[in-house]
Order: sequence, then structure tokens, then C-alpha cells
Amino acid sequence: MAAEPPDADAIVLFDGVCNLCSGFVQFILPRDDEAKYRFASLQSDVGQALLAEHDLPSDELESVVLIEDGESYVKSSAIIQIATGLGGAYRLLSPFRYVPRSLRDRIYDFVADHRYRWFGKKDRCMMPSGDVESRFLE
Repeated sequence: MAAEPPDADAIVLFDGVCNLCSGFVQFILPRDDEAKYRFASLQSDVGQALLAEHDLPSDELESVVLIEDGESYVKSSAIIQIATGLGGAYRLLSPFRYVPRSLRDRIYDFVADHRYRWFGKKDRCMMPSGDVESRFLE
């Protein structure tokens, strides 16, 4: 796994013990044909450093975070930005950015609040293997 986050890449931070969040990463990997996304768990040293660098709370692990082109996106904005970046049919989520963020994030928060109960939780962060291992930051 790479130790330092590359500046040019888009980095997805996710809750590494959440099955839904890990599933989202597993969803992105085969659809990211250009391998533009790198990944780090929110709990990792890299994840904590990136949260601090972008003035995001490091004690609240309730959100997927996307860091891209010096900007940070959280919650529903991160999901929409990632879907748009994947291209193809996933771009169809792009117009949802015009829905008020407070409404989008209310729905996001409802799912986030129930994610462990609905999808379960791991004892430790997901460990990548094979050809995708280099896309995960320590």
C-alpha cells in the first residue's frame, strides 16, 4: 500500500469497519476504468491527516469523503461527485447536486445512522489484495 497520498489523485475516505462503506468501495473499483480514485479508511493515519488538512472533523466517522482537486466533498455531495467521475450511466446522479444539500444530507444521515444495524460492521478495516492494493493508502 502507498504510504503518502498522491496530490493528483482523487481520494475516497471511508469508514473501514462499515460493511456498507466497504461495499461502496468494492462497487467503485471495477467501474473506475481510469483508476483515478485512491482509497483510505477514515480511521487510518492518512485518513486522519487528510481530514485535518481539509478542516474536517476527525472524530465523526459518519461520512464518505472525497478529496479531489484540492476540494473536499462529504456525504451526499461526495457520492454525487464520485458517481459523476465514474461516468457512463452513473452520471445520471449528477442533476441531484441541484437538490438542496440539506435534504440530500438528511437522507444520507438516515442511512448512515442505521448502516451498522442494516449492513453490519467488521472487527477491523478491510484489507485490499491483488491488483487493487496499490490504490489503497496506509
